[in-house]
Amino acid sequence: MKVYTADKIRNITLVGHSGAGKTSLVEAMLYNSKALDRMGKVTDGNTVSDFTEEEIARGSSINTSYAACEWKDCKINLIDAPGDFDFLGEQKLAMFAGDVALVVASARDTEAAVGADKAIRQAEKTNMPVAMFINRVDEPNASYAKAVEAYQEAFGSKVVPLSIPIVENEKMTGFVDVLNHKAYKLGDRTEANEIPIPAEFEEPCSHYYNALMEQIAETNEELMMKFFDDEPFTAEEIEMGMVHAISEETLIPVFGGSAVNDMGVTFFMDTVARYFPRPTRRSPVEASQAGGEVIELPCDSKGPLAAFVFKTIMDPFVGRISLIRVFSGEFDASDNAYNLTQDAEERINGLYVMRGKKQFEVDKLYAGDIGALTKLTATKTNETLSLKDQAIAVKPVPMPVPCLTMAITSVKSGEEDKVMQGMNRLADEDISFTIANDAETSQMLLSGQGEIQLMTLCSKLKNKFGTEAVLSDARVPYRETIRKKVRVQGKHKKQTGGHGQYGDVWIRFEPGTEDALEFSEEVVGGAVPKNYFPAVEKGLQEAVKEGPLAGYPVVKLKAILDDGSYHDVDSNEMSFIQAARLAYRNGLPQADPIILEPISSVKIHIPDSYLGDIMGDMSKRRGRILGMGADPEESGYQVVDAEAPTSELMKYATDLRSMTQGRGYFSMEFARYEQAPGEVSQKVIAMAQAEKEE
Repeated sequence: MKVYTADKIRNITLVGHSGAGKTSLVEAMLYNSKALDRMGKVTDGNTVSDFTEEEIARGSSINTSYAACEWKDCKINLIDAPGDFDFLGEQKLAMFAGDVALVVASARDTEAAVGADKAIRQAEKTNMPVAMFINRVDEPNASYAKAVEAYQEAFGSKVVPLSIPIVENEKMTGFVDVLNHKAYKLGDRTEANEIPIPAEFEEPCSHYYNALMEQIAETNEELMMKFFDDEPFTAEEIEMGMVHAISEETLIPVFGGSAVNDMGVTFFMDTVARYFPRPTRRSPVEASQAGGEVIELPCDSKGPLAAFVFKTIMDPFVGRISLIRVFSGEFDASDNAYNLTQDAEERINGLYVMRGKKQFEVDKLYAGDIGALTKLTATKTNETLSLKDQAIAVKPVPMPVPCLTMAITSVKSGEEDKVMQGMNRLADEDISFTIANDAETSQMLLSGQGEIQLMTLCSKLKNKFGTEAVLSDARVPYRETIRKKVRVQGKHKKQTGGHGQYGDVWIRFEPGTEDALEFSEEVVGGAVPKNYFPAVEKGLQEAVKEGPLAGYPVVKLKAILDDGSYHDVDSNEMSFIQAARLAYRNGLPQADPIILEPISSVKIHIPDSYLGDIMGDMSKRRGRILGMGADPEESGYQVVDAEAPTSELMKYATDLRSMTQGRGYFSMEFARYEQAPGEVSQKVIAMAQAEKEE
């Protein structure tokens, strides 16, 4: 494949609901451009962009993939992003790498599909141009016109079709070119013969054409005057107006077709080459220099090199493959690069254009292009490669905060380290999840966006590293405390041959104000020598790790050593450590101990129509609504601030999606501990007792 300059490059990120046909559309585009001899099928597991074991087994994309093709003297870079909501991090990085978000939707949609809705909203947040391909127009119960109406209702008059599929007996036989007011009958592959526009398409074609002219007129004052004077636009004015309207996000062009049957795809590709934004029309990206100064990087091949890694693939044969978007400068295959974030130099082992997992070597990439590097050692996803004497780092894409945490354990005993090592290696591919050992609950915790993501990680762990792991509910980190004051004795006396052991303390336990143990002494007359005070405190510090009710750590506890006795020969530090522990064991059960449960604060973002359902559900979870209001970032959304016991929110990520059909999302953070209700305390104590018996 030859090297292209920015004016000949189109970078398209395919997004939308899972199963809408993104991967099939990529396949059809590659086939039409003669990059493939035959089209693969998702159902057969032989498509270019879904090539991992997990994707073939699931029949859907779970990783961002990239494929390049050539069409009408242009290079079209296709970035296929996962549609499932659990892979939001992948989608955000893929959209950052592209210049247009192509939302693939189904002609069976009678309202905006959740995946399409969320993708368009995400694009609007980042000022990214949007186009739509309404797929599957030849399936039963499909209606292109109704689908267009659904998206116009959701996103307004800027949603305008450029093509209208002609469907007869559930088969697409042709299409109407709205902009040129022509109709075509489809033959094999790219063959299309012009025919008269069928009578039933005349009215919608004229309606959509007028809507397009209005959108074009709004790009320029002179065009607006011509529009109001009913003067026709020239071909040059229409072309420039189309490019400007799409680039400035005032127009969402819509195309119709059947990707799996390769119908309507070549017309779409022609439009991409002619009207879709060039990388040079993109707003400059922010980057930081070595001294911390923030600069803006326009798409300029003469600027400083900035190659942003938007995806890392761990290939079993090649090793690490890093997909890059060159935002500025020229990336030469003979150069070495520098990673400012890691302060590391990288040796370049080759520069490639990708088509799924296949690599095609190139000498260089100009600003605006997308390619791949292999065998980088230090550079991770969301980092930038530059030249050391002009070191810069593109501002990283903010990743979604994990909202579901589950415990992960190895199937085979003793392979816990393998699980941790494998997950750390998988983090090279997916930076949106975390894994950590929780010392308190003695669990390895895996956190991500949802159950599908976490289950996929377990599948990858098995397929790539041969380590099997299972997921289970994470333990809730309860606490214990006391509500009464008690004064108790702890006396440790042991006599063996030679020196014995003797330690005797009187300790007052009472409710404290700090989470950590508050220890003090009020010993009078040397009943306990000062050199044993640290031993008493140490014994208590060890003891508070396990409470009297369910074995959870004790907080808000004050302990005052006020009396005791010692033996000149038999007393030592260990004796007083044991005496303190005995006092703790004797005293806390008498001090009215209680279970404390963690409370989390949540910020829930939901469409207006779901407000009542969410508030009712939060009440069932023993939650409290603290406030609500219009979401400043999402039109038609509400933000609900609430608090609820953490134990009631362990699967909230899954439940919220179910309640809002995938449209709702939330963030959660720890707030404080509160006394657990009696029935909750009884369950916690019973579970702890059952675990001890096991």
